[in-house]
Amino acid sequence: MKIQRIDHVGIIVNDLSAAKAFFLDFGLEMLGEGEVQGEWVERIIGLQDVKGKVVMLRTPDGDANIELVKFHTPSDENGIQRPLANTLGIRHIAFAVEDIEALVTKLEKKGAGLIGEIQNYENTYKLCYCRGPEGIIIELAEKINQRDGSSG
Repeated sequence: MKIQRIDHVGIIVNDLSAAKAFFLDFGLEMLGEGEVQGEWVERIIGLQDVKGKVVMLRTPDGDANIELVKFHTPSDENGIQRPLANTLGIRHIAFAVEDIEALVTKLEKKGAGLIGEIQNYENTYKLCYCRGPEGIIIELAEKINQRDGSSG
């Protein structure tokens, strides 16, 4: 018995179209979408009367998948949360990127917000956190070339 890889990360959203557009604009690729309901999903996730829609996305290299889920029923009474980076639990998804400054500018034009600042970590990575729709936090990490100090 061994773990092979992480198959996907699931994100529950209220506005599926906005979350889907955010990740597509970010650069992920569409794998598919569909409806989920019935006893099989209810038995997996431990909820009753499940009706929802799922969108599957992947990174361009095909190594990582994101599952966006909109539950029509049952609904979450707490609504959208905007947790801080130090809130307990799973808090962000990190992506290796190229040209972090250009990507942040692109995301900001689409309504995402830089949480702090782009920082150079020990001349190894440029790092930052951005908040997308519904409080989703993504971390961007651009590897800095050690020989000439450039990114990429």
